[in-house]
Amino acid sequence: MYHAPVLRIVFAEDNYLVREGTVALLAEAGEVEVVGTAADFDELLAAVGTLQPDAVLTDIRMPPSGTDEGIRAAKQIRAEHPGIGVVVLSQFVEEEYAYDLLKEGAGGLGYLLKERVADVEEVVRALEEVSRGGSVLDPKVVEALVAAKDRMAHSPLGQLTDREREVLSMMAQGMNNAAIAKTLFLTDRAVEKHINSMFHKLGLTEEPDVHRRVMAVLAFLRETT
Repeated sequence: MYHAPVLRIVFAEDNYLVREGTVALLAEAGEVEVVGTAADFDELLAAVGTLQPDAVLTDIRMPPSGTDEGIRAAKQIRAEHPGIGVVVLSQFVEEEYAYDLLKEGAGGLGYLLKERVADVEEVVRALEEVSRGGSVLDPKVVEALVAAKDRMAHSPLGQLTDREREVLSMMAQGMNNAAIAKTLFLTDRAVEKHINSMFHKLGLTEEPDVHRRVMAVLAFLRETT
């Protein structure tokens, strides 16, 4: 009788109780074998390099910084071991992290909310999918990404060209027109043209110049923070 090969995985999570509990749940599934665990970024990369699993399941936040280690690890693992799939777990819907993870290609990558861990079959399916080079996105994260894209599309900033957004970003850093021109290798006249176009798209054509700059920067900071 044919039995599907067991999926070999490495699991990374810095909380000991969560790590051991998840390993126990996965063991009950019978379709995966946790061949190694890790509690931080460096341990995870070392375990993957040594054990060469089929897939990795990792939390986003781990030591040393407790911010985006899981995202950075996923990217590095995919770059160095393209045959290994990675599913990242997040406590909350964080569309900026999901975007960061997938913006250079979604093949072999997954992004799930931690609440899905209780449904072991769903997690196993996700691990199998990424190990085959597919991708998996939590439905709630998809909703958030769509909503974010919709907000951007309906924002006046969504009308700006890439160059205009560059100019606005530098304006937000306090640069004057001459400094922006030097940084972007543009003429002063070209910078003025981009700024006037930007003001027009943001509906700031009737305001004094200093006030227009302030209002444009405020609009930029509201969207990007």
